[in-house]
Amino acid sequence: MTIAPENFRATLNDDELERLLESSEQLSYQPDDEIDWEAPLDPTKYGLNPEWSTLYGTRLWDEMSEQQRIALTRHEVASIMSTGIWFETLLQHLILRSQYSAPYGGSEFRWALTEIADECRHSLMFSKTCAKLDASDYRPQRYVHELARLLKNVANGEISYGCILVAEEILDVMQRDWMRGEDVLDEVRTTSKIHVVEEARHMKFARMEIVDYLKGVSSTRRRVSAYVIAAAATFIVREMVSKDVYANVGLPRERAIAEAKANTHHHNLMRMSCVHLMDFLSEAGLLTPAAMRMYRSVHML
Repeated sequence: MTIAPENFRATLNDDELERLLESSEQLSYQPDDEIDWEAPLDPTKYGLNPEWSTLYGTRLWDEMSEQQRIALTRHEVASIMSTGIWFETLLQHLILRSQYSAPYGGSEFRWALTEIADECRHSLMFSKTCAKLDASDYRPQRYVHELARLLKNVANGEISYGCILVAEEILDVMQRDWMRGEDVLDEVRTTSKIHVVEEARHMKFARMEIVDYLKGVSSTRRRVSAYVIAAAATFIVREMVSKDVYANVGLPRERAIAEAKANTHHHNLMRMSCVHLMDFLSEAGLLTPAAMRMYRSVHML
């Protein structure tokens, strides 16, 4: 894995960073002020839009009762939020490492700390939502967890911010639908709104960093970075909805896994959610043939 030196790039535009900081001051949320954590859950509401369920459109979905569908979507969204917590913990490590030697009075350093503070609040609200949903503590598979531990300790430069960007972009389109879903739990709609609004700034910063780090790099480094970012994206997508959700809501595990894996409706939604991400990666020179094969394997392309 290529490790990019921290100073191997130009300084980011201070005006852009100041605008991000001003936006954060003017438009940020305190989840505890927005969500009533003590209110009972609406028993008729889904955890996410039914169309985003991994089983929507399958024969098994057609056989399920309404209560099973509601329960499944609640466990699916809890799994996705748990994956979000896992990755936000990882990305905080990446951002801190990238800023370790940065000028402490600079706008980039202040923005990086602002982003970390946002991610801490996001993880807290996801944690509280999962607890309220009374869903299992879903985690990535052990080998993925350990690979991510390696990544957070050695990745830098465009690899760090590329991994951050792919994770956030994948969630963004999903949550834009969830926040508007009238049949979705209020708690999920509100957490989705908060995450979408605040992560828009984070994604803009990640794109700025990626473009800046890639200025003048060799084709070899660009290919390696493209491959590592695509590999990280592949693991993130595969781990978003744990295979345990099906048994935890009383569905036949192996049949559910097989039908979810073959679900073309969900594959199409994933491709749709990644259109803008793929456009950016192509423009940045990070959509190499090897990377494209990995993205296609998880239906991001």
